[in-house]
Amino acid sequence: MPATGKPKGNSPGRLLKRADFLAVRGGEKRRGRLFLVEVLDRGDASAPRVGYTVTKKVGNAVVRNRVRRRLREAVRVHAADDMAPGNDYVIVGREDVLAIPFGQLKAELSRRLRGTR
Repeated sequence: MPATGKPKGNSPGRLLKRADFLAVRGGEKRRGRLFLVEVLDRGDASAPRVGYTVTKKVGNAVVRNRVRRRLREAVRVHAADDMAPGNDYVIVGREDVLAIPFGQLKAELSRRLRGTR
């Protein structure tokens, strides 16, 4: 691990445009108690991209940002290796993400990204 504290390796790119998020909605959906993972195969071999969404049903801006930060950290630390090249992922967080230990969150996210139940 470098001095910055971030692990080396291929980190996924980011989905930033609304059109990209909407395109991923047409792909595969992997539902879970903690979050929904939407996956779209772009058909190329470039690096995977990921986007995060937390709806207003979850809570106010503070709660939504906490959920988003926790999901981002779980992907950065652990689950980025489970993402397939050429895929776009949108992770829709739920409030239960804040209630479970971080280790369980990492394991569940990794499992959903691989597509196993």
